[in-house]
Parts: sequence; structure tokens; C-alpha cells
Amino acid sequence: MRVVVVGGGIGGLALGAGLRRRGFEVAVFDRDTDVAATGGYHITLDDRAQSALTDLVEPQIMRRLLASGSALRLRERDAFWDRRGRLLGHGPDLSGSGSVDVDRITLRLLLAEAVGDDLHLGCEVSGVGHDDHGTPQVLFTDRAPVPADLVVGADGAHSLVARRLAGGPTNSPAGIIGFSGRTLRRDLSIGEQDRLRPRSGMGIGPRGAALYVGFLDPVGNAALDAPELRMSVTTGPTYIWGAMFPESAATDSLRTLGAGELRAALLDMFRERRWAEHTLEVIARADPHSVAGFRFNAASTSAKDLAPWPAGRITALGDAVHATPPTAGMGAGAAIRDAASLLKHISDAADGTIPLTGAVDHFEAGMRQRGSEVLTLAMKTVRWILATDTTFGAAATAVSTPLLAAAARLRR
Repeated sequence: MRVVVVGGGIGGLALGAGLRRRGFEVAVFDRDTDVAATGGYHITLDDRAQSALTDLVEPQIMRRLLASGSALRLRERDAFWDRRGRLLGHGPDLSGSGSVDVDRITLRLLLAEAVGDDLHLGCEVSGVGHDDHGTPQVLFTDRAPVPADLVVGADGAHSLVARRLAGGPTNSPAGIIGFSGRTLRRDLSIGEQDRLRPRSGMGIGPRGAALYVGFLDPVGNAALDAPELRMSVTTGPTYIWGAMFPESAATDSLRTLGAGELRAALLDMFRERRWAEHTLEVIARADPHSVAGFRFNAASTSAKDLAPWPAGRITALGDAVHATPPTAGMGAGAAIRDAASLLKHISDAADGTIPLTGAVDHFEAGMRQRGSEVLTLAMKTVRWILATDTTFGAAATAVSTPLLAAAARLRR
């Protein structure tokens, strides 16, 4: 069986690695020319995502991933802040967590290595369809069509493959523009180091302004103590932060700014919303070249709306089907779980246990449930942020957060 994967993001590479490991003929095509040329937040892999990845890659790849990952169990409980930097509460105890955080670049490099020569970079896909004999094929702008027994779209939120299957977009703007950047912990003042601590946190204020500060330390908090296997692009305690604002002409236009200008514009937007200056230090002292903006896109949270096409020999996975805002930290993990599920069902078809179309049908049914689950969690935070941008929400946030901060001080 020959499988062609369109898209070399996390889900596409994970599937390609699994297919290659199981002995399938596979080709993964991506328009990027460098797998390290990727941005975004760090990626959280929970136990389910790690279990799926174990089925997809060789044990040595998994060991190198864990040696390059930051274990959540080794950091402090997450914190919630108001715009003044006052503590409002904590997240759950992480001491029993099996989850790890890993740089997106690190994960993509490891998966690309697992795919090996079956990864083809610099390939611009122009369409998918069937030839005169009904065989699925992938079309390119600069090469001959490539036929396959199964075509899988893993080409992200703006998926050409999923759009072709659905007859239109599979997601829409979620109403938020996000901005991300990286700041070394040592570059912050002692006061902010003490406030932020080795943990992740979330600050939210009136008028839809929110600031997530994620903590990543694959050296001090390595999930696997094997320095000789470490390949993380983060080599010390680092805050990978995400600023969020309701989408508008003003916030959307920021995405066109250069890195230094963008950082300055973000600071101005928070200051206009009366955030305390010290809470903005993590942005002000960020590497300006790491700062970038992007739109949050989201598919429907209803499982029945996902993959709205009859099962066939062209399918899709990950953000192509269930585009998920980064607010739950589960989008990449869900794509990896999709890949492991599809591999299992393809293997059943190859063994003759079930027809290929039936295998795809079973896969898509499970993917709809996975997608609905992660989208529901991610959209809770999105809706919370947007609610603070209403007249009532802004007033309620301004009034309630000092009370919550006072209650938190009393508990201490």
C-alpha cells in the first residue's frame, strides 16, 4: 500500500514516521525547505500523546525526545494573575503529571529524522483528486502528479486537502489574534523572576487582554536525564509567552510589523489597558526576533461537524480537520493521536481485516471525538478572554480580580 501525506507539520511527520516504521511505502510532501523554520509556542505532550508517539517512532527517537523535553512534574503549580500581577490562584498539583513540554522545532526535527528520505521538502501541492482510473493522486505546481492508494491531508488549518473534501473551509477565525515570543529567565529582574517562578502562568484583564507565560527548561527539568541525547533548541530556563487580544483591524495590522516594532506595539496595547509595567517585562526583554503574530482559527466543537465528508481514499487529520487554538496546549498532541489511530486502521486494512474505506471510516469517527474534546477545552479560554471585552465583562473583571487577589493573600 502506498500512502502520500500532504504536509510536514507535526501530524504529517508523525504519520510518515509510523508508516515507514511499519514497512509501508510512504511519501510526505511539504512546501517548507527547512524543517527547523517553524515558530509558535512550545508543545505539551500528555500521556496519551506520548503513548501514541511510542507506536509511531523508534524507541531511540522517543528517548531523545524525553531527554529534550521539560517535565511538568518538576515545575511548580501554574499561577493565575490579574493585570497588576497580583496572584489570583493556582492550577492543579503537577507532581504526578506525566506530561512534557518540548520545543516545536525539536519535535519537528526528530520526526523528520524518523521519516528520513521519505520526506520531500520544497514541494508545492496544487490539488488532490483522482485520475481517470479512480486512483487518488496529488497534484503539484512543478512536478508530475503522484498516485497513491491513500492520500492524507496533514496541511494545517488552511488545508487544501480538507477544503477539497469538505467543499469549503473547515474552520473560521476564533476572534483572537495571538503574539508569541521567547524570554530567557536570566534576562528578567530579580523581582519578576521571583513572581513568575519556574512555572507557567496566565494573566487576564479587562478589554480582552491576556498574557500566557509558559516555562520551559529541558536542561534543569529534563524528562529523561540523558544529556548525551539532548537536542533541545532551548538550553536554559526560558519563558515562552503568548499575548492575546480580540481580533480587530488594529490587532490584525500588528502582524505586518517587524519584530522590534511588534514588540513595542504589544507593550503599548497592554499599557493602554492599564497593565502594571512589571508584568510586561517578559515582553519588553524578549528576543525581538522571536516575536511573531498569528490568527487563532477554530473548527466546530461539535463532533458531527468535523470531517463532514463520506469516508474514502482521501482523508485528513490534525488541524486540517479540527483546527485548535493553542489555549489548551493539546492541538499537536491530538494530531499525533490522529496519526497513531490512522496507522492502526491502515494496518488492519493491509492485513485484510477490513476494507481500506472502512478503515478510514473508523479512523474518522474516532478523530471527530478527539477533535471535539480538545476544541471544547481550548474554546473555553477563548470565550473567557472575549467575554472580558464586553461592557459587562470588562467591569466584572475590573471589580472581581482585586477581590480574588485579596482572598488569595488571606489563604496564604
